[in-house]
Amino acid sequence: MRVVVVGASGNVGTSILAALDRAPAIARVTGVARRPPPWNTDKSTWVAADVAEDDLDDVFAGADVVMHVAWLFQPTHDPLTTWRVNVLGSTRVFEAAARAGVPALVCASSVGAYSPGPKDRAVDESWPTHGWPGAAYTREKAYVERVLDTFERDHPAMRVVRLRPGFIFQRRAASQQRRLFAGPFLPGTLVRPATVPVIPDLPGLRFQVVHAEDVGEAYRLAAERTVRGPFNIAAEPVVDSRLLAEALDARIVQLPAKAARAALAAAWHLHLVPTEPGLLDAVLRLPLMDTTRARTELGWVPRHNAHTALQSFLVGLRQGAGEGTAALAPNTPAGRVREILTGVGSRP
Repeated sequence: MRVVVVGASGNVGTSILAALDRAPAIARVTGVARRPPPWNTDKSTWVAADVAEDDLDDVFAGADVVMHVAWLFQPTHDPLTTWRVNVLGSTRVFEAAARAGVPALVCASSVGAYSPGPKDRAVDESWPTHGWPGAAYTREKAYVERVLDTFERDHPAMRVVRLRPGFIFQRRAASQQRRLFAGPFLPGTLVRPATVPVIPDLPGLRFQVVHAEDVGEAYRLAAERTVRGPFNIAAEPVVDSRLLAEALDARIVQLPAKAARAALAAAWHLHLVPTEPGLLDAVLRLPLMDTTRARTELGWVPRHNAHTALQSFLVGLRQGAGEGTAALAPNTPAGRVREILTGVGSRP
């Protein structure tokens, strides 16, 4: 099989490349990225392309599977830019795959596509995917789901798979995630047990995580097996304030959601953090996902539990860990200065 991975240089993309490298059924892999790295894996080569602008037909020609995992989280202060890349760019990827006659499309959706749901029980893939309207990320994920609905209707011969993972962590993506969500003022070296004094216990703070290596394996299975439709991807146990407090040896403090949101909104408007307050609203409303279908039909079983995934991220955060791609570049003092000078949350 020949697989094309669009967005191959990021947290999920590099994990997919690693999983495909280990797979005997995969012969060749083409990694697509705006800023491809100067290295290849055993089976992969790189192509420089922007999903919002460049012609992808030739890149996809002869592929057995196209995997679309490219996504722009920033700039949150410029939602038109993220819409152009995430929604219009995704649409361009789907249309190019159809024109190239690719038999299968595997697309990165997210728990963020789901409408608000329960925190005391898990929902399956039939739960509505209308997102949360107050955050660009969730609006865009939900809209891409609607685009895929139409695409599947118009291209019934193509096998379309949607993976909806929880929050994806690994050590080597820690610096990237610090840049995307926490910003330059978080002292990563101090995020360690007994140094973080308290963890806020917000109403609704219950969410699911998964290790990036297990997500890469889910994509491999989706490429090789003749499955269709959506799959929830998450590890156990559910993460809450108690689990976070145990990981950091911190004390739990009750905090009203309004107070936490007000603090985040102030920091975001002052360009101190890149995360918009609407994303916190969404996290507090996301449903818990049932992963039965992924286990029974996809054959996916995570090797890492939620504790391991979270700890790998925390270790990487303290170490300033990264990888040899532009997206996953390790943390440096000069990089933090550049983040401040270019406007926190104001640039891709």
